[in-house]
Amino acid sequence: MAGFHQYVNSSHYDLPIALSLLAAMGIVDSEQMADFVAVGELALDGRIIPSPGVLLAALHASERDLGLICPAAQGSEARWADGVPIIATPNLISLLNHLKGAQVLPPPQPGRADPPPRGPDLKQVKGQEVARRALEIAAAGSHNLLMCGPPGAGKSLLASCLPGILPELTAAEALEVSMIASVAGTLEDGRISRARPFRAPHHSASMAALTGGGLKVRPGEVSMAHLGVLFLDELPEFQRGALDSLRQPLEAGEVTVARANAHVTYPARVQLIAAMNPCRCGHLGDPALACSRVPKCAADYQSKVSGPLLDRIDLHVEVDPVRAVDLALPPPKEGSAEVAARVARARMIQTARLEGTGKRTNAELDGDLLETHAAPDDAGRKLLMQAAEAMRLSARGYTRILRVARTIADLAGADQMTRIHIAEALSYRRRPPSA
Repeated sequence: MAGFHQYVNSSHYDLPIALSLLAAMGIVDSEQMADFVAVGELALDGRIIPSPGVLLAALHASERDLGLICPAAQGSEARWADGVPIIATPNLISLLNHLKGAQVLPPPQPGRADPPPRGPDLKQVKGQEVARRALEIAAAGSHNLLMCGPPGAGKSLLASCLPGILPELTAAEALEVSMIASVAGTLEDGRISRARPFRAPHHSASMAALTGGGLKVRPGEVSMAHLGVLFLDELPEFQRGALDSLRQPLEAGEVTVARANAHVTYPARVQLIAAMNPCRCGHLGDPALACSRVPKCAADYQSKVSGPLLDRIDLHVEVDPVRAVDLALPPPKEGSAEVAARVARARMIQTARLEGTGKRTNAELDGDLLETHAAPDDAGRKLLMQAAEAMRLSARGYTRILRVARTIADLAGADQMTRIHIAEALSYRRRPPSA
């Protein structure tokens, strides 16, 4: 995978070192060994222990028309690489006997492709029409979304409904996501899934937990959520340094972890969904429940999230409290299935538009692609220029308005972005404090 450079720790080399020594001693055929990539940790009793990254090694072998020797427990994982001869061995003795023809190791069975798990349905969300619409736009264009509202308004429920309206991973994307899981050592029994990752770390997560790190460098949450969703609930409660460490990955789609013993680049093309209360007590707009420090408590609480990070969030939505009368209403007519169908159509439009560009969604539009595919009509351009001045939009904010408007137009099946699409995109943009 382009841009994915994995640091290999020393345990991966146990098996190849042992085979090199045996070839030098004439116990195994060195020419035969030249046709294989080997990976695995060797125990003192000769057992070959699973090592992270076997799927990555198998794909590496496939690119070079080589076979793979790996631990028996990871043979099903390696089978996902097409056309690779695989020798999955439980121990060194069995491998030597197989290479000499005294024993035949059975070919590994392919891993399973698990069906996407079922999550909450949008029919469970009552009221919140604006938030539902923003969630649909976010899903259609893979845009970042921030929901702000009092406790119990349904922010977490809305976020948990997002996987149910996102399109499944393509076969190539599923393999890409599985490669990261393989490196992290979480690809159990070679099982992969077409469901997009949904990661929801606790707000006590450290910078290393979010971006990656450790003595043996491992992917962080932002990489484990690659091509999926990173949900940060109670956004201001995260350490500010940890949140700001996400700024570069959100912009570049990859994260580089520099350590004394490793320099690693992991993919991190994620959709950030965040939720927060308007203030620490959570009841800023309710005079009966708000604390005595209003409005200062709101300013102090919201200032925990830096402006540059907020500028990278495309859609900002106020989630109103749910009233008892809303809960008594029947379920909405549209659930996740109906919304998912519209999202899938919008994604298909983007896939056709961006074919051959290396981009996947409107959230990645930039440069010439943005000028070619996200140019509004004259009325839309005039509105955008007026709003850019009034709202003091940064260059990044201006670009993100165009991306969101392009997605809104795609959901409507419109080729040309018009004033109405620009106006809706602007309605989701964060206003400066003095505006």
